[in-house]
Amino acid sequence: MNIDPIFIKKLESIEDKFDDLNQALSDPRVLADATQLQRLAKERSDLSEVVDQYQEYKAVLKEVEATEEILRDTGAEAGFRELAEHEYQDLLKRKEALEQKLKAFLLPKDPRDDKNTFLEIRAGTGGDEAALFAAELFRMYTRYAENHRWHVEMVTSSPTGIGGLKEVIVAIEGKGAYRHLKFESGVHRVQRVPVTEAGGRIHTSAVTVAVLPEAEEVDITIDPNDLRIDTFCSSGPGGQGVNTTHSAVRITHIPTGTVVSCQDERSQLKNKNKAMRVLRSRLLEVEKTRQEAETAKARKSQVGTGDRSEKIRTYNFPQNRVTDHRIGLTLHRLNQILEGDLDEIVDTLIAADQSDRLNTVTTS
Repeated sequence: MNIDPIFIKKLESIEDKFDDLNQALSDPRVLADATQLQRLAKERSDLSEVVDQYQEYKAVLKEVEATEEILRDTGAEAGFRELAEHEYQDLLKRKEALEQKLKAFLLPKDPRDDKNTFLEIRAGTGGDEAALFAAELFRMYTRYAENHRWHVEMVTSSPTGIGGLKEVIVAIEGKGAYRHLKFESGVHRVQRVPVTEAGGRIHTSAVTVAVLPEAEEVDITIDPNDLRIDTFCSSGPGGQGVNTTHSAVRITHIPTGTVVSCQDERSQLKNKNKAMRVLRSRLLEVEKTRQEAETAKARKSQVGTGDRSEKIRTYNFPQNRVTDHRIGLTLHRLNQILEGDLDEIVDTLIAADQSDRLNTVTTS
């Protein structure tokens, strides 16, 4: 497999741009302008990974050519030729892997990938068992975020009396948070024997996960007249005054019926601001889905369909198994995954999405 000449031309253009930025960043006039320096430095940083990969690719191509010359030399010793053949096969694998990476770099980026993210987890069918698993998924995603040094901020939660969660919404801030988490939207199914089950029977419960990129005020306009804002006393465990002040906020977007509540903060204003952040993101997601449906651009692929009603993953405790049904990936290390070791699943989902989009590009 070889990269299309059009791709090579794009890569050469990116490399030239990178060189120009390097030169500009050494200009005394740029160094003296903090705003321009920051802008150009970020632009250079955004290009550095693809340039590094392209330079490695060109070096591998040279090694491939040199090895091919050795293999064409009929006078070379048999042992030397055998060694060269092994090296040649390794080089071809490296070359193909780099070509895949480079093609992925050139795919149009999802403009939402670097946005902060709202993660919403809700217990579904299964009662207390579903709520307990919702709490375990919340812990899993929190650990995963910590592993990537992202900041997690609680927006609202509805705990149960036995350590479960009926619902929890958190804001996750950090580079690439939405890019890594966006394929987690959907129904997560758990199969295990509940602690309350005397007969040892396996129960199946479900938890829904929604991942929304945070919308800025410039992304979507909300008419204040379309909002109904109610305040009420916070519920659940808390300090003095938790049930005596109307600090909790419920915002209803009347045209769509979308309701967002927040009671995590003691301040009514802070709760209102958090609720508005979630509301903007939900309304933007609704608008995006509507536009995609109208223009028939929603892809019907295994990854990223956005259909949150579909079962995307099963966590089977008796078999220590996690299966992602969209990509056919099965791993027998459920405990580590629930501790936040999600990289293999997430990376495979991202790779599958890139492969699907590459196929779309090359066949269109």
